[in-house]
Amino acid sequence: MIQVWSYLNELADEETEIKEAIDRVLHSGTLILGESVSSFEREFAAWCGLKHGVGVNSGTDALFLALKAYGIGAGDEVITVPNTAVPTVSAIVATGARPRFVDVNGETALMNTESLEAVRTGRTRAVLPVHLYGQCVDMKSVLNFAKKNELMVLEDCAQSHGAKQNGTMAGAFGHLAAFSFYPTKILGGYGDGGMVLANRAEDAEKLKRLRFYGMSGTYYSIEVGWNSRLDELHAAILRTKLTHLNAYVSRRRELARRYDEALAETGLGLPIEADGNYHAYYLYVVRHPERDRLMSYLKENGIHVNISYPWPIHVMPAYASLGYKEGDFPVAERLAKEIFSLPMYPSLRDEDQEMVIRTLKKALRH
Repeated sequence: MIQVWSYLNELADEETEIKEAIDRVLHSGTLILGESVSSFEREFAAWCGLKHGVGVNSGTDALFLALKAYGIGAGDEVITVPNTAVPTVSAIVATGARPRFVDVNGETALMNTESLEAVRTGRTRAVLPVHLYGQCVDMKSVLNFAKKNELMVLEDCAQSHGAKQNGTMAGAFGHLAAFSFYPTKILGGYGDGGMVLANRAEDAEKLKRLRFYGMSGTYYSIEVGWNSRLDELHAAILRTKLTHLNAYVSRRRELARRYDEALAETGLGLPIEADGNYHAYYLYVVRHPERDRLMSYLKENGIHVNISYPWPIHVMPAYASLGYKEGDFPVAERLAKEIFSLPMYPSLRDEDQEMVIRTLKKALRH
């Protein structure tokens, strides 16, 4: 059985250092907001080219708290895309703000930045580009639009650890950036975790209060806050795995290159690395009009793939109140019917990838 994602081989390679990191925390006497968290915050921020990191409970909380840090709430609107993961939108809704969607580019599945002005209203306060699948949205266009209209820019980097655009790391473009360390991510732990990155010290201090009941220093709340802390155990694990992150991204790019070469001229729509982008390949997403048939054939032959994501958010019942309907975002809707993700993770063995390629080619010939 070949899974679309697995951590077991990677764990086998790193188990000794992971267990040593856990053991250090357990014997340190500090389990919450100690040296492991502060060190990981500092080191991951520096790796991404930023000055400050604030560890939180999840990538969803990273988005939510980042928006709250800029005062976004009821009556405000945040522009994003409908083909993202649900947490992007649920975080916006949790603030009390309203998501406003723009369609996506049919080649990259990323935000169509040419549509931003058309959806802006007097209530628009922020734009939230999602660096989907491992590569960056056209950030020059996003930043120009945001500057012109005095909008906050929050980057959703849940899938883009290590991605770059014209040499700048994902997360280093906007006012704030939200990362997830969910197990499947490019830098993933063994549970939930997230981080907000910032360059301004005042933003980092605000976020540290918001993640801890609005408190600063003592048990005394100076503003409304929440409980959203990255714990010491997960920080220690992630800090250990951070030393391998360059290698993770390099291996993902190698696997993507092998897929590109082997699946060219097969009729599959293959991922495109946009001009100026350095794709980190969180996912290797292909397209085909007979997607469901291909997925069934692969499953019958012991290869599990998945869809990210099978439904755009604007057609989900939970978000019917936003007032959108099927047909409003035709590119995102078309892609949702055709896309699926091939196995992609650093410890995927070459021989297993070759089996995926051979089996997929057979499916395409049927």
